[in-house]
Amino acid sequence: MFLDSTKKKELFEKYGKSATDTGSAESQIALFTVRIAHLTEHLKVNHKDHSSERALKMLVGKRRRLLDYLIKTDIERYRAIIKELGIRK
Repeated sequence: MFLDSTKKKELFEKYGKSATDTGSAESQIALFTVRIAHLTEHLKVNHKDHSSERALKMLVGKRRRLLDYLIKTDIERYRAIIKELGIRK
């Protein structure tokens, strides 16, 4: 897989509270963003891969729900993660 455990730990260290913080909204959003970018590049080459296209849409929806949760609970954390990851709404 394109994301091995060391890369995931680095993501969780950077965006979560620690290397083992896999459940916080920020770390999950960061992980989904990396996976979305990978699938987007894959679909640029393989435009007929409909199952990957569906997976991409599902990931984007999951990330959107997490961002909506974060905006309701803590607007400052939302703004920080949007700015760090370069996600626009």
